Amino acid sequence: MSVPPTPLSALAEEHLQQMALAFESTPLELGWAARNYRAALGKYFRHFVAPDASVLEIGCGTGDLLALLPNRDITGVDLAAAPLAAARTRLPRGNFYQQAGEKLHLERSFDVIIVSDTLNLAADVQQLLWQLHTVSHERTRLVINFHNHLWRPLLTFAGWFGWHRRPVANNWLSSSDLVNLTHLADWQIVQRASGILCPVPLLGLDRLVNSVLQPFVPPLSLAMFIVARPRRTFNPTPRKTVSVVIPARNEAGNIEAAVRRTPEMGEWTELIFVEGHSRDDTWARIEQLPRQFPERRIKIMRQSGRGKGNAVRDGFAVAEGEILMILDADLTMPPEELPKFYEAVASNRAEFANGSRLVYPMEKRAMQFLNMCANKTFGIIFTWLLGQPLKDTLCGTKVIRADDYKKVVANRAYFGDFDPFGDFDLLFGASKLSLKIADVPIRYRERTYGTTNIHRWKHGLLLLRRVIFAARTLKFG
Repeated sequence: MSVPPTPLSALAEEHLQQMALAFESTPLELGWAARNYRAALGKYFRHFVAPDASVLEIGCGTGDLLALLPNRDITGVDLAAAPLAAARTRLPRGNFYQQAGEKLHLERSFDVIIVSDTLNLAADVQQLLWQLHTVSHERTRLVINFHNHLWRPLLTFAGWFGWHRRPVANNWLSSSDLVNLTHLADWQIVQRASGILCPVPLLGLDRLVNSVLQPFVPPLSLAMFIVARPRRTFNPTPRKTVSVVIPARNEAGNIEAAVRRTPEMGEWTELIFVEGHSRDDTWARIEQLPRQFPERRIKIMRQSGRGKGNAVRDGFAVAEGEILMILDADLTMPPEELPKFYEAVASNRAEFANGSRLVYPMEKRAMQFLNMCANKTFGIIFTWLLGQPLKDTLCGTKVIRADDYKKVVANRAYFGDFDPFGDFDLLFGASKLSLKIADVPIRYRERTYGTTNIHRWKHGLLLLRRVIFAARTLKFG
């Protein structure tokens, strides 16, 4: 099974460095609450892990969890050197390496791979899960546990008092995110579970709560578990042709960077710039591109109407690629992450790839608070409307096969034709065709040039009207 050689983005690399520094300075000894929680986790992992299995733990720290297992063949990797030194002293039978899971390189495979309370700290969850294939065989079991996001307020409160280790930054992973990401990384979920309703010692009452009460209220549990296996070996991803449509209005300072930073994908990649009545010299910059980059396939045009939705449709109309992509010219979605979308659609793990900005920590001024609230709200509504989990409906990057897009166009009137950005138009169209939609998490960046073309209230009300129209058709028709 091949692993796509996707390099980590600069933001992901920076996150890894910050996490390594943070855990170098974190006290090695667990607090009383953490020790109790870790002991409770041990019970579950002893259930999932056969005692004669070879075990690898990603993010092993000082080896607290591995020490609770009876297994002799144990290996741990971690970002920080100090915890690993403690693990080597504590577990001389084990092998320990200073590595990031996203860059994992070990010359062997394992029966069981443990990722315990680590994915919420990862720089790139999808890449980490992909790398695990390099140390897997066809019978390997991947056991993941992560904190239930409903517990975030309590864990934050515990961190203030030193009862819980507070990371530098935490991802916003939910159960549906993990299901989606394991699917994209070609792992098949075989079992899901939950546990630990009371993580702190209460004179024995905690054991009663966890063993008797917890099974009746699994959604309230702190620890969520996923057990997965590698999918059977599949044929290499076929090489497809790609068209990247880049709507650009008042984005003169980003035009050249969009070409330089967008990688070649598949058999060939064409870039289609669609200029949208700019007030700066965006069009002049675009006109220079074919001469400036003769080695790239570049088309340029001016849009026929108004709004991003119109620009995308104009671009798709002249696209020659088998896979169609949208890249916003503000480059807040790093173009370097587009290969993730290509791999998801070209391999048929997804039939519609939707960018999600609401998983990884973003730069401080990348998204205003009210915009984030609106994005989360629309995500909840769309999950209910479409019956597929969606976290971020308004991320500008969306990817679909050209033949499926033609069917979306044919059904466009079904949901109304008044979406200024085209995001809802594509999502509703994909749902109408029963396409498999998958969120692809990206690291969202601040603008480095210009200002947004979005009018929060005007466009927000128009999008809400679009949702109500679709709801009448899908739920109340």
